[in-house]
Amino acid sequence: MASTVEAPARTAGPAAPAPPPRRTGRRAAALGATALRRSIAVIAFFAVWELAPRAQLVDPVFLPPVSDVLPALWDLARSGQLWSNTEASLVRALAGFGLSIAVAVPLGLLIGWYRPVAELLNPLLELFRNTAAIALLPVFVLVLGIGETSKIAIVLYACTWPILLNTISAVRTVDATLVKSARSLGLPAARIFQKVVLPAAVPSVFTGIRLAGGISVLVMIVAEMVGAKEGLGFLIGSAQQNFAIPDMYAGILTISALGLAFNYLLVLVERRFTRWRTDAH
Repeated sequence: MASTVEAPARTAGPAAPAPPPRRTGRRAAALGATALRRSIAVIAFFAVWELAPRAQLVDPVFLPPVSDVLPALWDLARSGQLWSNTEASLVRALAGFGLSIAVAVPLGLLIGWYRPVAELLNPLLELFRNTAAIALLPVFVLVLGIGETSKIAIVLYACTWPILLNTISAVRTVDATLVKSARSLGLPAARIFQKVVLPAAVPSVFTGIRLAGGISVLVMIVAEMVGAKEGLGFLIGSAQQNFAIPDMYAGILTISALGLAFNYLLVLVERRFTRWRTDAH
């Protein structure tokens, strides 16, 4: 009579269930539909850009089709001109933008939190914030010269205001109930500022920083058009003067891509510092 041996029971835990193929497919389709919906306006814009000059709706000499601009962009990238000019512009914009954050955020917190400081500085701030940065560019060039210092300084000046004003507003509009609750718990003013005011103000501060990011690129381009030997503004200006129109549009496309990338990076940083808002929801 044959004996039977029972197989040992398997002790390994259950494997994680794989997502059903149908569910994965629906998610991929939803992501694809979202990407298409968000891209359709951009695709339509480039289609109009391509067709309008070819249909003679606009003069193709002054607005060449996008299919003529892309080869010019490739040639600039291959020759190295695009990278060297982009690097010069980025250094100027980031230097002025970073300095403006270092100056405007602490100053805005100080003005927003301490009323005597606000009463002292508000008249001066109102005078300067209503003076357009571009109008002051000749003054910066005269005082600081035509080198890098004047370009970085004009970017610093232009970027300071949106950050400063949003920071002041953020501190002043913190929910008064939160501040009163913290005071009722016996927290000193410094701890209330650190634990209540500062976290509540961060979203509005980042709104100002994102606004300043776009302004930094715009002002930097204008400054480079006025007086520079390299940079994207110089590239666009020299291409326009030499009637290299596709190169001019290639520079403009590069600036647009640079601005989009800059804004996306700032959005990521904002999400990192305001993660508590997502967690709260």
